[in-house]
Amino acid sequence: MSQSLTIITTHKNTDFDALASVVAAGMLYPQAVTVLPQQQNPNTRAFLSLHKDLFEYCQPDHVDYSSVDRLVVVDTNAWQRLDRMERLREKSELEIHLYDHHVQQGDIVPTLAVQAEIGANITIMLRFLKKRKIDITPLQATLFLAGLYEDTGNLTFPSTTAEDAHAAAYLLERGGDLNIIHAFLSPIYGQKHKETLFHMLRKATRTEINGYTVSISLCKIQGYLENLSVVLQMYRQILNVDAAFGIYTLNHDRCLVIGRGDAEGIDIGNVMRCFGGGGHKGAGSAMLKSVDPGNVETWIRLLLGEQHHSHGTIRDLMASPVFTLEPDIHMHESRIALGQKRIHGAPVVEGDHIRGMISVRDFRKIKRKDLNHPVKAFMSTRIITIESWRSPAHAAQLMVKHDVGRLPVIDEGKLVGIISRSDVMNHLYGFCPVESSLTKGCQKSISDRIDMDIPNNPAINQRLPEEPVAF
Repeated sequence: MSQSLTIITTHKNTDFDALASVVAAGMLYPQAVTVLPQQQNPNTRAFLSLHKDLFEYCQPDHVDYSSVDRLVVVDTNAWQRLDRMERLREKSELEIHLYDHHVQQGDIVPTLAVQAEIGANITIMLRFLKKRKIDITPLQATLFLAGLYEDTGNLTFPSTTAEDAHAAAYLLERGGDLNIIHAFLSPIYGQKHKETLFHMLRKATRTEINGYTVSISLCKIQGYLENLSVVLQMYRQILNVDAAFGIYTLNHDRCLVIGRGDAEGIDIGNVMRCFGGGGHKGAGSAMLKSVDPGNVETWIRLLLGEQHHSHGTIRDLMASPVFTLEPDIHMHESRIALGQKRIHGAPVVEGDHIRGMISVRDFRKIKRKDLNHPVKAFMSTRIITIESWRSPAHAAQLMVKHDVGRLPVIDEGKLVGIISRSDVMNHLYGFCPVESSLTKGCQKSISDRIDMDIPNNPAINQRLPEEPVAF
């Protein structure tokens, strides 16, 4: 019989805040094994290389996942951002402890969750270290301070809170070394970065969208170049705009989109989630494939609220009649239904009233034992609707404002159709989101995206209408 195991991990492209949070979690769970993603930010990788004898961790390939009964996740709440942890998702008895300063809903369903809208994740971890009176060495204080300064921009980002500032003082009192922090937080910035910035500035434009100054730069990158976010941040500061977006064309038909901003009315993370990426209010990114960079620029402008004179109305694009589910149908039945209809989600309707929405994404948040519970226990009850006479551009703006992927279409109080983000993006620009990337066309089979095999169940088939709905 294998021994039970607790592992601690964080997101890919590990930065100092994530590394600091992992080390702090190791102090809170002293018997746990730390598993660091293979992909790490250059500065973090340099720090670990110099201090590798002082921090014990292993790679994801070296873990016996069959023995893992508890997973501690820090600084993210999304499975796709973890490195090779997929095999743990279906472990029904897995205990998950989550510590995260990103308050947007993710698909990790924790047993214990500590989430707070705060500048740095290490600030959350320090709450528990102080509460348990765990001593912090000067080196640990330095690492923690590096994570705090990195994620708060040296306490200058709008997301910074008073608790972050108190945490910084606490760490300085315990020997945090600002000289070491300066050495490792100074961004790697070479000749190629300078050339890229010069190219962006030479073609820079500033525009006003909804009262905010915005700049969007398209740039082709030859070869491999790390730390493009540093280039974009310098670009934004030089132009002095509220938000800046870099659309970087890379090798292998890929396109990296990075956003930075500090305006109260612009949520960079929401914009990037429309592209299958992520982030928070002031920063985010997404990796796209097989897309036209010019279309990406137009889409960003649209999501920020710029007027877009597109032809047609929602009625021209919406799927109708709408396949719906009843609130009391079991989750496993709804899963089978969505798979058979090859759709991503559906409204939950009782009589003539929409009670909620259920989607494939909701199944990633539950365990197998929950599949016998009714849909109403897990559906989203925050329902954003649209009228059929509205434009596709208006639908896109609603989706980014409320961070939703589909909108029921309501006319005179009745459900007449449904429209999805994929419908809108494909109509306007010929591409749509698929999982965490974008691709041309929207014909990927939904049955490929539902983990469980879908049996041919006559009892369920009798309850489903014949009209398919393309989401």
